[in-house]
Amino acid sequence: MTDSTHPSRRAVVTAFGAAAFVALPAWPATARAAKGATAAAANGPVLDTHPATEPSGTHVREVGGTSVVFQYGAVLPAFDGWRHREPTREYLSLDKRWRFRFDPADQGLAQGWQSPHHDDGAWGRIDVPSAWDLLDTPGFGSQTAPFGEGTAFEDGYAWYRTTVDVPASWRARHLRIAFLAAGYSAEVWVDGRHVGKHEGANSPFALPVTGALRAGGRRTIAVRVFRRASYTDYTAPDAQPVTDDHELPYRPVDHWPYAGLTRSAWIEAVPQVTVTKLLVSAADGRLEARAVVENHGDADFDGRLTLDPGRGSGGRPTAVAARIAARSAGVVRVTVPVPAAPRWSPASPHTLTARATLTAGRSAGHRVDTLSTTYGVRELTVADAQLRLDGEPLFLKGLNWHEETAAHGRAMTQAEYDRELGHVTAVGANFVRNCVYNRHPYVYDWADAHGVLVMDDIDTMWLNTAQEKLQTERYGLARALALTMAWNQHNHPSVILWGLQNESEIDPDGAPVYRSWLADLKAAVKSVDLTARPVTWASNTSNDPAFDLADVIGFNEYFGYFYGKDADLGPTLDAVHAKYPDKPILITENGTWAIAGTHGPGTTQGTEEWQAASFTAHWAQVSARSAFVAGFTYWVLKDYKERAGYNQSYNGISVMGLLTFDEERPKLVHDAFRAAVNPRG
Repeated sequence: MTDSTHPSRRAVVTAFGAAAFVALPAWPATARAAKGATAAAANGPVLDTHPATEPSGTHVREVGGTSVVFQYGAVLPAFDGWRHREPTREYLSLDKRWRFRFDPADQGLAQGWQSPHHDDGAWGRIDVPSAWDLLDTPGFGSQTAPFGEGTAFEDGYAWYRTTVDVPASWRARHLRIAFLAAGYSAEVWVDGRHVGKHEGANSPFALPVTGALRAGGRRTIAVRVFRRASYTDYTAPDAQPVTDDHELPYRPVDHWPYAGLTRSAWIEAVPQVTVTKLLVSAADGRLEARAVVENHGDADFDGRLTLDPGRGSGGRPTAVAARIAARSAGVVRVTVPVPAAPRWSPASPHTLTARATLTAGRSAGHRVDTLSTTYGVRELTVADAQLRLDGEPLFLKGLNWHEETAAHGRAMTQAEYDRELGHVTAVGANFVRNCVYNRHPYVYDWADAHGVLVMDDIDTMWLNTAQEKLQTERYGLARALALTMAWNQHNHPSVILWGLQNESEIDPDGAPVYRSWLADLKAAVKSVDLTARPVTWASNTSNDPAFDLADVIGFNEYFGYFYGKDADLGPTLDAVHAKYPDKPILITENGTWAIAGTHGPGTTQGTEEWQAASFTAHWAQVSARSAFVAGFTYWVLKDYKERAGYNQSYNGISVMGLLTFDEERPKLVHDAFRAAVNPRG
């Protein structure tokens, strides 16, 4: 049996007519849990175990001239099943009440909690999706509640169990179980069979379960979720941070690491021959589509794929041959004129829906599978120190924001997303930075529909040189997160920038490790993005030795707060521009803090007046340089929760927002930001 920690990455290409295919990678019928005993310091917090490389086997293969992302021995699929239902597929939602039990001593695995025969009648219950932080933490959103109490500080392992009735009609289908998020990591068993492990709290994953989830009966699904403690003791004055070199982030950071199955989950039954992913790129009156088709059957498939560019595009459905060898993945390419398709822009966010339909036989055969995707027609370029959309320079009036509410943590409802994101448009922002992790798919759909531009980020925050080296040379989790970000968000017109890291360490001896790591991440996103979006990152310095690798120079600056004076920003921007005259510059973070209701002179730290005055000073310097500065991203939309060793007197709430955390009440800086005039209109 193939070791689950070392899945085969051998590319087998077979000639079949005029096409080329890649055999589906080997993946064990029964994946095994990571080897090794659970690690812990003496009487200290539990640490998770890790295989030699990140556990999903994420990698890219060239298939018919297209870079395709694979995980768990299959193509990483589209995750539209959380909301859309393709007529050729069947779905079982797992959004419901599950059995739940904390496992602080890590005894569940040895005691068979994963077994369908285990009696979980005495377990508690928890909603999926939800964050276990909010299971029993009174006053989580209050600035005056005590810090360090409740399930918000339960770390280590916890188990989820549920049963599903699998229709007998699914016997001829390919089955996968999808999770939009599991924080921080999750291992999944189906009827006692370990089917895989995922690492990364904010990226979706899908496990093939055809061999484990037998059709025609009641089956048990068990999930063991892990979260590392942030500190050895959350309230002790000498508490030490808890770290793990393999995890991302590897140490405590200043946002809340919500735990549990925090987003939707479902089981999807698709045909044996299925359109797993549809990549599209629309520009110059043409829609280019690449349909990634998997054949999980034992017979070669010979049929047709029809691409409908959608109502309002002016294009007609176009059919091409689709030949996919047995047990292989192939790419079917279609280009369709779309002469009437409207342009997508912040002012006019027109989107269209393309649909790929797979039929059997060379003529009008029976429908096998369909997959739809939303897209927009727009072109991004970087030239003459400007970031341009359809040839026009952009200025990004932006906000950082954290995906959380006091009521539900990171397991937000759609109504909460609408309210939170409504604050973005209410203050005239045209840009959000998804600091420092991928968001729920609804966020990207919302941005597409509302014309809000997006910089997407991954969890590569505050790494040091040793972690950068480990990720690049061996473990590969950072690369996996970069690949899945670009693959999952590929078709969204609102996503205009790929963010590679936030404030990570630069090695002192010429930065070779740092540069190699960033080059690896850049190559990963560029390999799968047909639209060649620019890459950037949020550097902790304006003198980053890898800025030559960036398409857009991005750095965080806190002049007048952590160092220097407010007035230092302008000369710094001029110096960076002089060194890199052809590259646009983006301020990825700037902000200060204010305790809501605290008033006084604009020179007194912590007052609302000081916070507003600081923003105004920085905005003036940035907007005056719009010829080469592409934008300014304020830190942060709303006060946010963190478990770092500061702000404990405010129950872990960082008070740097335009709005307060729980009540979402505006501070003076909210009005100052809203009044700030975008120099590009």
